[in-house]
Amino acid sequence: MDVLATARVGLMTAGNRFAASAHKVARLGADPSVDMVRETVEMVEAKHAFTANVQVVRFADEMWRSLLEIQVRSDRR
Repeated sequence: MDVLATARVGLMTAGNRFAASAHKVARLGADPSVDMVRETVEMVEAKHAFTANVQVVRFADEMWRSLLEIQVRSDRR
């Protein structure tokens, strides 16, 4: 399983969720069926999902850096 690919899909999905919800909010005056509370919750959830996926990317980067450092130390011996 490619962690970065999974995080990338998660980032795209969260961004799309946020954008779709923002689009609905933008239509609030023209479309009385838009539930502002629901869309606010959707945007907050999308933001948290995006943040969680960013953390996965950061962790994967940190892990790769650690592995490279171990490899460099091993090669120096």
